[in-house]
Amino acid sequence: MAEDVDGSGTIGPSRELGLTSARRFDPAPHVDAGSSRPSLDLRRSTLAPPLRMPAEWEPHAATWIAWPHHEPDWPGKLGPIPWVYAEIVRALHSYERVEILCHTDEVRVAARQHLDAHGVRPDGYRLHVVPNDRVWLRDSAPTGVLDAAGRAALINWQFNAWAKYPNYEHDARVGQAIAAATGLPRFEPVRPDTGAPVVLEGGAIETNGQGLFLVTEECLLSPVQARNPGLTREGYEHVFRECLGVRQTIWLGEGCVGDDTHGHVDDIARFVDFETIVLAYEEDPADENHRRSADNLRRLQLAGGDRGALRVVTVPFPRAVEMSGERLPASYANFYIANGVVLVPTFNDRNDRLALNTFAELMPDHHVIGIHAVDLVWGLGTLHCLTQQQPKGV
Repeated sequence: MAEDVDGSGTIGPSRELGLTSARRFDPAPHVDAGSSRPSLDLRRSTLAPPLRMPAEWEPHAATWIAWPHHEPDWPGKLGPIPWVYAEIVRALHSYERVEILCHTDEVRVAARQHLDAHGVRPDGYRLHVVPNDRVWLRDSAPTGVLDAAGRAALINWQFNAWAKYPNYEHDARVGQAIAAATGLPRFEPVRPDTGAPVVLEGGAIETNGQGLFLVTEECLLSPVQARNPGLTREGYEHVFRECLGVRQTIWLGEGCVGDDTHGHVDDIARFVDFETIVLAYEEDPADENHRRSADNLRRLQLAGGDRGALRVVTVPFPRAVEMSGERLPASYANFYIANGVVLVPTFNDRNDRLALNTFAELMPDHHVIGIHAVDLVWGLGTLHCLTQQQPKGV
């Protein structure tokens, strides 16, 4: 596929693609893998390739979360966090079942008490005692995919705590626990260059379900917090193509200020339908997020926004959220789409209303619910970071 390239690398398809719709790509071009190893081996599986990562708005069987218990994730402020989680479950459980990992039996009892206090129906959720280090299941839990027959499976990336924290022994086994609970087949992708397991997090990838993908160079190609040292842009695209059915990857630049994952895409750019991307955009030139979001907007325009192949809708950032002198990754782009509902983080900011109205206009078939996230974001993540959807297979 022809590409526009600047000093920072590939940023999108060239104008040769004209007005090709984001939901109707031409067939993926043949790529000579050369000596590349296959990233996924389905020979002993009953699944029918190719596999495809569905869009978040496609039907879910359930949402997976983990109940908060690790105080260092919210230093000095763990107290209110379980109540925020109970509100999240209350908002979700009327639309789809919520599966909740509990670190210990004691955590399970506490979770039940909080959910009962919030009036959450017991038939709307299930509690599983599964040890875990942190609650960010978007990253530690496997990515759901569908095969050509519509059957669900799990792509279990290796998790190493964002190449930053030393304690992730329990989180590295979360995929096995979810596979056991669901009965879904689980696959562990390997690198095409070395055959080593692929380290990746769900917050680093975003899809429209029809072969279009968003990632950032900061997260995947930077030597800082490098997940897969030496794996090239082409190597990543090989993995995405084989494991997730990706035909075209749009490489954005940097994530938002305060993101300790070093550039997750789910804080800055998200699909809300096949052709529409919501981009978090900072208007204030004095704010570091302005430079970053202006560059990402330029990349999206070059990738199809200027030609009508993509529709780019901007939402503002809230005013800077700081705690103990630390800038936190507060962003409306960290929303979560479930069956018939969109949960949007809010920050006691005047832009809350603008963000909620934007999502209501973009997704008129979904109920839009704001969830107060000022306490939650002290843990350096909000709604999308803590959820992971299980696609509904046939």
